[in-house]
Amino acid sequence: MKHLGRHVLAEIYGCEFDILNDIEKVEEIMVNAALEAGAEVRECVFHKFSPQGVSGVVVISESHLAIHTWPELGYAAVDVFTCGDKVNPWDACNYLTSQFRAKHMSARETKRGIFPVAEQLAEQQVAVNL
Repeated sequence: MKHLGRHVLAEIYGCEFDILNDIEKVEEIMVNAALEAGAEVRECVFHKFSPQGVSGVVVISESHLAIHTWPELGYAAVDVFTCGDKVNPWDACNYLTSQFRAKHMSARETKRGIFPVAEQLAEQQVAVNL
């Protein structure tokens, strides 16, 4: 079966507080993660919470990267959704893990937009039109 995209949900633990609490640093790392994965960056929106934490999204031509950090716990929740075959979401996740100086990352991938192959679609269309 064909799919439109790959969506990786990553749990990144044991990260450095000072990195996860720095909005400029988190944005820079997220943008570089997108580029490292081969994506084309379109827009970014990030917000710094008080007393700590950062949330943000990097919109890429191929979909998005999103993050929410809990610096006090050394934890970042990340999702990387990419469409097409050009961008590898795992490259972005591995880059983030490295740059956050994390001790552990666990992640799972979900295929998004799963469709039957084109021939099956054509057969279904013919059957409906009969």
